[in-house]
Amino acid sequence: MFPLGLLRLFSILDGLSFVILLYFSIYEKRILGNEDAIRTPGMIHGVIFCAFVILLYFSWDKYKWSLRRAGLVFVCALIPFAPFFLEPSLKREQNSPS
Repeated sequence: MFPLGLLRLFSILDGLSFVILLYFSIYEKRILGNEDAIRTPGMIHGVIFCAFVILLYFSWDKYKWSLRRAGLVFVCALIPFAPFFLEPSLKREQNSPS
């Protein structure tokens, strides 16, 4: 499972936490005026994102990905919903014989 399986897991967690963070930042903070609404979800998302970046580095190193491939995976972590489209590609790579 390590590191590509963990990268897949944290990619999905990062995508979910980003969507949740967007909800709290838009709805709770802007519409309801709750200024503290994004503190906890923001911290959780930050920790998940940092773990994702570390796992991305280990995957890049272990699987000898090109800079383009690693960059694409990183950029997908920055775009809402992109990790969910990246998941099938990572799953295929994990399941393929090395």
